[in-house]
Amino acid sequence: MVKHRRSTISLQFIKARLLECSILFLNKHLKDLSKTTMQENDRIVNVLLVEDDEVDIMNVERAFRKANVKNPLYIARNGIEALIMLRGGSEELLEIPHERRLILLDINMPKMSGLEFLQTLRADKNLKLTPVVMLTTSNQDRDMIEAFDLNVAGYLLKPVTFSEFVDLIKTLNKYWSSSEMPN
Repeated sequence: MVKHRRSTISLQFIKARLLECSILFLNKHLKDLSKTTMQENDRIVNVLLVEDDEVDIMNVERAFRKANVKNPLYIARNGIEALIMLRGGSEELLEIPHERRLILLDINMPKMSGLEFLQTLRADKNLKLTPVVMLTTSNQDRDMIEAFDLNVAGYLLKPVTFSEFVDLIKTLNKYWSSSEMPN
């Protein structure tokens, strides 16, 4: 009888200890998971693509999907639309959240070229710190020089193949998701 009682007490003790350890383990890991989720959400980059060419827009959207980029992608078809979206939007155009913005900018566009857009952006006290990466087919030295004079964060030529483009988008996403950015 004593033996039976001892094993019952031991079993109860083991169960209680196991439950206590499980609760401690879950609390620790849920906190870690919560921190990870918060950090991932904090690392979201609101990407504005300023591009007039429908095929290029579709390629960027496809590359985002293929590269598993979770950042929201906003589309402006020219510099004027982009400025409206960055300044608060309109009935037709979405406002882009003010936090962690990145602009992917083409040069050759109607209404307002990419370089004209850049000049306007840099002159605006509320937008001038927004990082801009040129994503263009123009490999003209004068375009590159003017873009860097206007403080672009990078100047990338659109790759010829889609797989190269996906690799480029993956690299951009990894870099900008890891970067500290002004609000």
